[in-house]
Amino acid sequence: YRVLTAVDAALMVIDASKGIESQTRKLFEVCRKRGIPIFTFVNKCDRPSREPFEILDEVESVLEIKAYPVNWPIGNGPTFKGVYDRKGNQVHLFEKVPGGSFRAPVSIKGFDDPVVRDMVDSSIVDPLVEEIEMLNGVGEAFDHDEILKGELTPVFFGSAVNNFGVQLLLDRFLELSAEPSGHFSGETVVEPDRSDFSGFIFKIQANMDPRHRDRIAFLRVCSGKFERDMWVTHAKTGKKHRLSSSHKLFAQERQTVDEAWAGDIIGLVGHPEFHIGDTLTEAKDIVYDEMPRFPPECFAFLHNPNKGNDKRFRAGLNQLLLEGVVQALYLRNSPTPIPLLAAVGPLQFDVFKHRLESEYGAEPRIEPTSWTSMRWLDWNGTDPNAASLMLPGGVSLALDSKDDMVVLFPNEWLIRFFEEKNEAVGLTKMPPTQK
Repeated sequence: YRVLTAVDAALMVIDASKGIESQTRKLFEVCRKRGIPIFTFVNKCDRPSREPFEILDEVESVLEIKAYPVNWPIGNGPTFKGVYDRKGNQVHLFEKVPGGSFRAPVSIKGFDDPVVRDMVDSSIVDPLVEEIEMLNGVGEAFDHDEILKGELTPVFFGSAVNNFGVQLLLDRFLELSAEPSGHFSGETVVEPDRSDFSGFIFKIQANMDPRHRDRIAFLRVCSGKFERDMWVTHAKTGKKHRLSSSHKLFAQERQTVDEAWAGDIIGLVGHPEFHIGDTLTEAKDIVYDEMPRFPPECFAFLHNPNKGNDKRFRAGLNQLLLEGVVQALYLRNSPTPIPLLAAVGPLQFDVFKHRLESEYGAEPRIEPTSWTSMRWLDWNGTDPNAASLMLPGGVSLALDSKDDMVVLFPNEWLIRFFEEKNEAVGLTKMPPTQK
């Protein structure tokens, strides 16, 4: 979610068989909030999949955004033969070949072109002609301004694992996506052409180099010019920092960055005081607040079965929690301080466990729980008094990393029941100081 705050356009990948999944909807809400352009790639078209019109209808109805197919699939699943490029009037043929190579596109004058008839069976071409006519007649019209506003999504079809349709997507992405945009500092929009350097930290990655246990803070440059060795102000603390170790990363490859401009992403090494959401700037009046916040929906206890590696376990836990993807809670009055991990999706637990094992040599055990919702307590100006609360069965109290009290619920009904029985306090989806 936080990565989406640093981009100027986003790519939404949809499984041609499964359609829009729950995590996609959450990510889409971040894009909608920022109004950034969204490009859609319908993947796995070479496998049995839903009808393309059904997928378009789901995009428009579920996500409430108009969809314009830039290309259109020829066939479905086992009969998938390629895509038709509507703008270039070209057929791109699909073949499963080693290395993901593909045939050059074939220009056609129409679907009666002998080239098409020779390559594609008439049982596929005839319905395709009707579908294209329908798109041209009643489908959404192409409007670049609506794309830039995030109101219209260009849709591409293909098969990523076979490297088919990907280049078509990338070419149009570069052509249609937005330039770097302004970002809010309070009520003021800081435009990218402002001379003062500024940016915000949107991601922390621990243990990038296992040999050194380094930690990289990724910064989106929002305005001005970044120069290596420059001095900036850490807005949260007011302290000055020299940015001498700046990198550009691609997988395991690193390159030193000497200069960067608005829209660029740089990795800063060796600054443990930087955290997600922090602003680095040359101007005292710039403080960004770009981080989207979502209440956790998945909870699991993290156990360390091997007490002999407790030092590695604790080191890995502390480092990974700094990244902010997963947070740790501790049940109130629990006899043993077992971390309760809280995340938006269950996949984050699998990643957390794998990284503890592979990067820190600790082998934890994940124990799922029945809780599905978390709320912070707002005492409405009164002194916190947990003993005064009436807790229904299955509901528990816990403390977050700042010792703020939260309530864990197994279902929505108990949230409403808790509110009825504890009218003196309030429940918030975010810490009261961060609403």
